[in-house]
Amino acid sequence: MDNNSTNIFDAKDINNTLVSDTLNEAVESLEERGYNSINQLVGYLISGDPGYISNYKETRKKLSKIDRTDIIEVLLRSYLSRK
Repeated sequence: MDNNSTNIFDAKDINNTLVSDTLNEAVESLEERGYNSINQLVGYLISGDPGYISNYKETRKKLSKIDRTDIIEVLLRSYLSRK
């Protein structure tokens, strides 16, 4: 790191990374338990009911810490950026 330059800090980028990492962990955990991760996550995002998410590896707790609208925003931005 060069001490003569200014680094730009963007909290939105960090939040997006946190959401993406948490979603990836959730998918992995749900699939390890034999669930269809897409169906479970859609059910959770639409209803807000954490019962759709397994507590395995504290997945439910991790997802519940993130606002559902933030999750949907990250998913939508990711989808639209690939088009």
